[in-house]
Formats: sequence, structure tokens, C-alpha cells
Amino acid sequence: MKVGLFVTCLVDLVRPNIGFAALKLLEDAGCEVIVPAEQTCCGQPGYNSGAREVSKALARKVLAEFSHCDYVVAPSGSCSGQIKVHAVEDLFKGEPEEADFRALAAKWYELSDFLVNVLKVEKLPGQFSGSVTYHDSCSGLRELNVKSQPRALLVKAGCTLTEMQDAEKCCGFGGTFSIKLGEISTRMAENKCVNIGVANANAVVGGDLGCLLNIEGRLRRNGDTKTKVFHFAEIAAGMTETRK
Repeated sequence: MKVGLFVTCLVDLVRPNIGFAALKLLEDAGCEVIVPAEQTCCGQPGYNSGAREVSKALARKVLAEFSHCDYVVAPSGSCSGQIKVHAVEDLFKGEPEEADFRALAAKWYELSDFLVNVLKVEKLPGQFSGSVTYHDSCSGLRELNVKSQPRALLVKAGCTLTEMQDAEKCCGFGGTFSIKLGEISTRMAENKCVNIGVANANAVVGGDLGCLLNIEGRLRRNGDTKTKVFHFAEIAAGMTETRK
């Protein structure tokens, strides 16, 4: 089984540990993982900003790099939603390339969904004995129905899961939303951090690095240096100590 790993530009540039954790999880499950060296962005920033032609050019690049894979997996609901939903239902709808993107979308999975529902993993390389609370990212939850999958992986990794209030509410990142509507975004992040504090867990965990950066930034500005912030892949792969 040849599985293409779409690392995401944010993971590549800001926290590559998540990419290495995803690689470890897939290889540990027996996959032959292909990581195209020239991969860059799914095109979502351009799409959100109205730069449709830029977004389409990047989507075509993704198609060319991953179309030969049996499956494509990304440690991000946001990037996965861009390809599985927006590229198919909007950017290329009614165009000659629509069929190609529908074929790509059909074999594209968010990482936790792939591990749980396709590979059906029972054993993970990582163990985490602390308590965690989980933040549901908007795109993964609402576009891809990713909710139970990362929680199932965390439980398999030995975590004690403590649900926070309003776990499904946006953290305020929303890509360009946090730039265009900064004050509203800050308030949303503040609300999220209050709920994290009430949960009183050792770590807050999520499935999209954008959300995690936004949450961690607000936690640290509020003086919280104790609560750890991890992607679920880092915990599942046993790579919480290798984070840079």
C-alpha cells in the first residue's frame, strides 16, 4: 500500500515534528510512505483570500504529486477539507479536471480517520500517561466528520481524556480570519483558553497546527507555561519529547 503523506506547509515550516510523527505512525502500521520532496501548499490561504487562480495552481500541483498513490494522508483536517471539499465542490466543479480531483478526494484522508477507519490500528508506538483535553478543529469536524477518531487514538495511547466545555467551538484562528478580524479572534481564543484551564488537563491536544499555534500563543501570553500543547500524532507516535 503506497500512502502519500501531505505534510502541510505549516507543519513543514513551524513544527516538523508532527510530520515525522505522522510518518512514524503510518510506517509502524505497515504502509509504504511516499513524501514528495517538492510538495508545498494545498492552496487554502489563496482560496480564503479570493486568489482563486493561485489556489487552483497549487491544487493542480498537489494532484500531480500525489495522483499515483493508493491513498493520500494529511495530519490536518483543514488542508484535507480544502482538497476533499473545496477543490471538488467549488474550484474545479464543472471543469475538465473535476473528475481527477474527485478521484484524488476519494482516496484522501485526514490522519486520524485513516488510522482508525482504514488501517484500523489497535496498537500505537506511543504512550502518554497524563490527562488531556481535546479541541475539535472546525474544518475537520464540520467538513470531514472527524471527532471520535483522534479521541480513540488518544485512549489507545493511554491518555486520560477530560472533555472541555465547548470543545467544538472555534479557537479563533480560521486562517485569514485571525488577521482580518483580530479582536474577535482574540476573544474566541481567550474563551477557549478559559475552558482549557477549567478542564485542568496536563495537555491540550488537537488535529490542526493552526489551531494549536493560536491556542498555545494565547496560553503563553496569559502566563500559562504549564499546559502542554500537542498534535494527536505526536502523542500517538510517542514523540512528545522530540518536539522542537
